[in-house]
Amino acid sequence: MTPVLAAAAAGAAVGLALWALLAARWARPTLAERLAAPPPPRPALAAGPDTGVLARLGRVGVPLLEGFGMPGPRTRRDLRVCDREPSSYLAEKFTGLLLGLTFPPLLGGTLSLAGLLPSTGVAAVMWALFALGTWSAPDLSLRDEANKRRERMRRALASFADLVVVSLAGGAGVNGALTDAGAAGNGWAMARIREGLREAVLMRQPPWTALRDLGTRYDTPEFAELSASLQLAGADGARIRGSLASKAKTLRTQFLSEMDAEAQSATERMSLPVVLLFTGFLVLLGYPAMSHILFSA
Repeated sequence: MTPVLAAAAAGAAVGLALWALLAARWARPTLAERLAAPPPPRPALAAGPDTGVLARLGRVGVPLLEGFGMPGPRTRRDLRVCDREPSSYLAEKFTGLLLGLTFPPLLGGTLSLAGLLPSTGVAAVMWALFALGTWSAPDLSLRDEANKRRERMRRALASFADLVVVSLAGGAGVNGALTDAGAAGNGWAMARIREGLREAVLMRQPPWTALRDLGTRYDTPEFAELSASLQLAGADGARIRGSLASKAKTLRTQFLSEMDAEAQSATERMSLPVVLLFTGFLVLLGYPAMSHILFSA
């Protein structure tokens, strides 16, 4: 073999090897491989960027609190309902702990310089109460927000069931009625329902699977009940319409009962302030007369 042919063969071999390496590095999976691959896990959506002061200051203490097994199962459910990451919650907890442990001594030192320092027992009790309050504040805020979100999700589900019944009565199919009902709302809860139904369509899953997943994610058992009604109804449009109408009526009745109970509870809580206000008003009116009778003699 001549030197020219040997050099050409060597160059071709080197070029073929480079092409094989580049093809293996930048090769894309085929459509069959993409369809056969398991779906990626759905990332948890954050309600907002973790740019708050408490989250930035307490970020260094997140690994420490995680080492103690925090957050607990109930807190994780609330975080999942609020679409928040555990790291932001732990950062707020650590910041609250630091604030509760450092601020009272600084305030006590300032008051001691002014000669207004209370006794040691009172100062210790106030310090403990302040630290307990700063430590529990993120839990109370998270629990309140999670309860509000659950309530909004349940109300959206009742409206969603009513809209599905109306669409079914108009002649739409099951999937079409669910899609039309999800597209009718603009709130946060309805947007989550719409996204879940769209994801179920893309994954070629039945719609009741998406509703059940929503109930698990947002800790709302009414979604599981609606999903079970859809799954048991099968493909019979009349039976689905009747089942959904019954479920929507049940949800409305339950919500009205809860609202009535909340109104009655609020009325009872207002009884004591009204009685105290009326008692103070009577004392204000009767004190001059009683004082005149007692001290006139």
